[in-house]
Amino acid sequence: MITDVWALPAGVLVALGVLATSALLLDAIALVDLYRRPAELVVFGKKWVWLLVILFLNLLGPVLYLLAGRKPSPPAGTPQAVRSKQTAAADAVAKLYGPPDHPRRR
Repeated sequence: MITDVWALPAGVLVALGVLATSALLLDAIALVDLYRRPAELVVFGKKWVWLLVILFLNLLGPVLYLLAGRKPSPPAGTPQAVRSKQTAAADAVAKLYGPPDHPRRR
């Protein structure tokens, strides 16, 4: 059994480095996507479940999330996407200034 990692052949060390780098890159991509994606566009609707899957299933977790854990989001130019942005803007205005029929908004 080899106890010194540096005693391994150079090709094996390169392969291990590539594998470790790709695993970290996949983790980062999956975690950033999970953070930015609304909960309603995640399968099961629970982001914390996917966080655990990504973190504890090493290379398989991020691949599972990226392939099966995301629901497709509507394209940017579709009426649904535009409507959701308009709704978000209206909600923000209502939080700041009150509902549309409030006396201050007239």
